[in-house]
Amino acid sequence: MTEPTEFVQSLDRGLAVIRAFNADNPELTLSDVARATGLNRASARRFLHTLVELGYVRTDGRLFALRPKVLELGYAYLSSLSLPEVAMPHLEQLVEKVHESSSVSVLDGDEVVYVARVPTRRIMRVSIAVGTRFPAYATSMGRVLLAGQTDEWLDGYFANASLSRITANTIVDAKRLRAELRRVRRDGYALVDQELEEGLRSIAAPIRDGDGRVMAAINISAHASRATLESMRENLLPPLLETAAAIEEDLRATR
Repeated sequence: MTEPTEFVQSLDRGLAVIRAFNADNPELTLSDVARATGLNRASARRFLHTLVELGYVRTDGRLFALRPKVLELGYAYLSSLSLPEVAMPHLEQLVEKVHESSSVSVLDGDEVVYVARVPTRRIMRVSIAVGTRFPAYATSMGRVLLAGQTDEWLDGYFANASLSRITANTIVDAKRLRAELRRVRRDGYALVDQELEEGLRSIAAPIRDGDGRVMAAINISAHASRATLESMRENLLPPLLETAAAIEEDLRATR
């Protein structure tokens, strides 16, 4: 826990202003930003114009929008993490083989964050790109990443997690979800049937570091009309596991 005297509130507020912009809200007025962040208009104005001066935000005098320079804030993480660069060629080969979309994600708190992706056709209402986040409990990659944590870590997770129903299939019972995570640990993969979005099925496997710890997850997503649960186990799981192993081998070579 960070000591109160070490917490810089102005930095927290400035980052909140940046996070107010997203795919659904690429342009915002001063009032929009104040409302989204909980800041008063005077404070929101100061943060916005500071970001404009630094080159992270542009404005036409009424609307504000992020500029490409904001990508620098995440580039240091992505460049230090060799996983996306290593994984991408393998994802491309996997997608070419199975003709379904594939992604790699890592766990950040109680969410999965996409760090690499190769799509085929659009099968979700929500557009997915590098940086997209979803609740871990409702995704196949999230289940793999959660299952890779210690029992003590999971105790803390379940003590604080909000398991909200996203679709009619979403598992929101903590006892049932823990049992599912034990199965994922045992079997080495997770298969999620329309829990994040109706019509979407996904199968995921772990990517482990040199010490055997789960560092990331890789998945294949398919529309329910094209893939039964059994066909995903029979046809998609083997190449998925092969790809995960190939990524692990390349990651060890970069260390």
